[in-house]
Order: sequence, then C-alpha cells, then structure tokens
Amino acid sequence: MKVLIYGVGALGSVYGCLLKLKGHQVAGIDHEAVAGQIERSGVKITGIWGEHSARLDRVVSDCDQLQGQAFDLIIVTVKAYDTRAAAAQVRGLLSESTHVLLAQNGYGNFEAAREFIPEERLILARVIFGAETLGPGQSKVSVIADDVILGSPTGKIDMDYLEKIAILCNDAGIPTRASQEIMKFVWAKIIYNSALNPLGAILEVPYGKLAEVEFSRTIMDGIIEEIFTVLQAAGQETLWPDANAYRTAFYKQMVPTTALHHASMLQDIQRGRRTEIDSLNGAVIELGEGLGVATPINQVVVNILKSKEIKHLAV
Repeated sequence: MKVLIYGVGALGSVYGCLLKLKGHQVAGIDHEAVAGQIERSGVKITGIWGEHSARLDRVVSDCDQLQGQAFDLIIVTVKAYDTRAAAAQVRGLLSESTHVLLAQNGYGNFEAAREFIPEERLILARVIFGAETLGPGQSKVSVIADDVILGSPTGKIDMDYLEKIAILCNDAGIPTRASQEIMKFVWAKIIYNSALNPLGAILEVPYGKLAEVEFSRTIMDGIIEEIFTVLQAAGQETLWPDANAYRTAFYKQMVPTTALHHASMLQDIQRGRRTEIDSLNGAVIELGEGLGVATPINQVVVNILKSKEIKHLAV
C-alpha cells in the first residue's frame, strides 16, 4: 500500500516507521527543517514496542512536491488546530481510491476535514497509545491503554474496508480494530483528556497526583459531570450509562494505569507551543453553548490554561 504520513511527529514517526518496515511505500510531509532531517536520517522509534528504524521513500515540506503521486492512504497526525489546513492541502492528492485517516486528539477533526474531503473518504481514529518526540523523526512509545479504534462517524465507509486498514496496522505492530461506534470511543478519550490534561498542565503534576488531592478531584468531577450533561443534551451515547459510572472506572481503572504520566499540554507549554485545549474542554464549551448547557468549570479551566499558554508561547 502507498501511504502518506502528514505530520511526521511523535505519532507520525511511529506509523511511518512500522508501516515502512512491513513493506509498504511510505512518504512523509512536515516542516522544511524536520522534513530535511528525516530525509537524511530516517525515522526511529524506541520504547515499549522495541527499537526500530527505517528510511521513508520520500519526505517533503509541501504537498506540491507530491503532485502526480497516488496514495492509497493518507494518515493525518498534526495537532487538532491544524486539521483544517491539512485537509485543504491533501485534497489535491486524492485519487478515486484514496482514504484519509485522522489520527488526532479531540473533537472537531472530522467536522473540519469534511469541509474539503468527502465523508466517504474520511476515517476517524481513536488513538490511545502514548508517543513522545525525542527529535526529528525520533519517537518513544511510552504507554498503551487500548487498541486504536477506526470508524466512520457517518457510516459511509464499509466495515470491510475499515477492517482491512485495521489488519494493515495490526500487521505493522500497531494494535487496531474497527468499530461502527467510533464516536463512543472518541468521546471516551475526550472525557479522559479533558479531566486530566489541562489540570495536569496547570498544576504541573502527573495524573496520579491529581486523583490523590481532594481539591483537584473535585475539579475533575465537575469537568466530567458537565461533559456528560452536554452529551446527554446532544443525544450522544457513551461507553458508560452516566457520569457516576464513568467516574468509578476513571478513578479505579484509568488513572492508576497512567498515574506517572505527565500531560501533553504541559510538554507543549514547556516547548512554547500551542495546546489542543480548544478541541477538548473548549469543544465541550462550544457544544454546550449551542445546546443551552452551561459549562462553568470547563470554562475556568480553559481560561487558566490559556493564560499559562500565552505566558510561555514562543514568539
């Protein structure tokens, strides 16, 4: 299969490296400095999935450099705030059989991408393994909580094809399965990230510490309650019947397995980068406003996180 990785960062390096080692033709696109380094040195991953390295077939900094090439699958791994721009660029590379896999965090990536790419070409992924960038094309896989889940939010892609892509990823060493209920899994990750990620970045402590302190637990409880109220108003089902059931699983199962994990938002802030708060708690606030549901706790968390982000944002 001919694959293009749009964004050869932490996640993109993992997909690019493992798919290339499995024998697929893999190209990449990233910022000029990153693309140049990867073109010269290849990609490398370390961590819980072992050490692997590969040379991609081609790495460029602009989609125009790939015109005329046909790809079967384009995997988009950029930050959520870059999804719209990425979709606008890759639409010029679509053939009659190309599908685009959105492997990103948060809510709104599918909605942004379908402004430029037909829904029957868009696959949404819930990715729940952790990867950290060590350098251009170098990534460390540090944790995995479950399989990657693939699906079509509007049901416009046959399950047979989704299963084919899941098998392709599994064969490459990335545990993956397909589901007809992809949004339940996407929202499961959004709730988890919204409760832990911004608060972990604000307080600069690992997830386990947030659960140990009464005051931070109260804030997380409020975030979770507000999200479930919004989802109920939206008619969106989740993997849990209500907020109480989710909190039980959250504190007894989810947080303990990632107790030592530090928030990706904290890493972004420390590196002078934007966070994805707008696609997590910010998306919850926006959905709530449209449905007439107040989300004051999420709003306060967003305001504090953005204040900290602006303070550290690289000029």
